[in-house]
Amino acid sequence: MKTKPYIQDNSPLGYTVGVTLDRFIKSMQSDFPYATGELSQLLRDIALASKIVSREIGRAGLTHVTGAFGNTNVQGEEQQKLDVVANIRFTRALTKGGEVCAVVSEEDDEVIDLQNKTGKYVVAIDPLDGSSNIDVNVSIGTIFSIYRRVTPQGSPIASQDVLQKGSQQVAAGYVLYGSSTMLVYTTGSGVNGFTYERSLGEFFLSHPNIQAPDSGEIFTINDGLTPSVGLGIVEFLNACKRKGRTSRYIGSLVADFHRNLLKGGIYLYPASAKNPTGKIRLLYEANALAFLAEQAGGLATDGKRRVLEIQPESLHQRTPLYIGSRELVDELMGHL
Repeated sequence: MKTKPYIQDNSPLGYTVGVTLDRFIKSMQSDFPYATGELSQLLRDIALASKIVSREIGRAGLTHVTGAFGNTNVQGEEQQKLDVVANIRFTRALTKGGEVCAVVSEEDDEVIDLQNKTGKYVVAIDPLDGSSNIDVNVSIGTIFSIYRRVTPQGSPIASQDVLQKGSQQVAAGYVLYGSSTMLVYTTGSGVNGFTYERSLGEFFLSHPNIQAPDSGEIFTINDGLTPSVGLGIVEFLNACKRKGRTSRYIGSLVADFHRNLLKGGIYLYPASAKNPTGKIRLLYEANALAFLAEQAGGLATDGKRRVLEIQPESLHQRTPLYIGSRELVDELMGHL
């Protein structure tokens, strides 16, 4: 019997699809000798839920899941129907996966005990960021942080399991639901982005080893805040305008962060008269994005200290956030 070695055919008829998320996760398992596969499975659970949420968003206008749900969450914000849908989908996926013992969600007042006695991880999540943009078909997203529980498996969930500094994250990421659906995550060894190929039902590696530009021409802030923010912020914004930089603000944190991560820029959400402690949630928004920013070569601060070193004191704690390209954050800090 004759045999021949396999040589990849690179003709246009057999174009390369790429590396799937599942295969990429498996290839990276050696970075986590203590995880024995649980963290990899957890990331797959999040990816699965994001596919379902992406489907629901894509047909939202046809299935009557746009608009307000009729309740307010713990933030005092009116819940949208898709907020509730996303919260259900992610919580259900994390429950069935078995790796997570507790979830902190923007949509729930208290910690959700998943009753998974062998679960090693705690997930903090904003199931659907950008609620105000849902009904007008603008990009929205999901943000998640993953921590290893501190107390022994099987014991009751304790505050020290949940209220951990961002520097204790073992993984973090976001899903962007836009012109395409993307999942971007880090496990502390760089940042990688995956684009969802709907016809195959798979995420494929599309943005390997993302590196944030050291500088950039974009500054992102809700300009309506400027009358009530500190003088240092105003001085920085005026300097940006004098230098001819471009103002871009979508109003969806994931979308604004993603653009600046790829193109270079800075996102600012300062403390203001209306929100004296800031508005961005520390546990499930700021920490995740700060981890990603630093892994991509950027910086994240609350104006006084590194975001990842802030000790949380409550589940829904808010913080000012200045995040993005290293040189722009340093320039801002000079004004502060």
